[in-house]
Amino acid sequence: MEVEGAHRPAVLTWKARGEDGEIRLVDHTFTPPEARGKGIAAKLVEAIVADAREQGFKIAPQCPYVVYAFGKHPEWEELRVPIPR
Repeated sequence: MEVEGAHRPAVLTWKARGEDGEIRLVDHTFTPPEARGKGIAAKLVEAIVADAREQGFKIAPQCPYVVYAFGKHPEWEELRVPIPR
């Protein structure tokens, strides 16, 4: 996600897991230092949650920020799965 005034984009990364890639293991979020505190990481997590609802996959939060975000949003719990081994 391009961030106005920042030299680097904000990102949320994930890896497909499960037999058919039906799980997204979300392993990292990054917001450029000059853009932090503006809710950008929250928007990235909200976007993957919306994609999960639309596309029918589940999310395995590994990134501490994503774990925190899921803790603040119990309405997302049906999308959460444990980290696959």
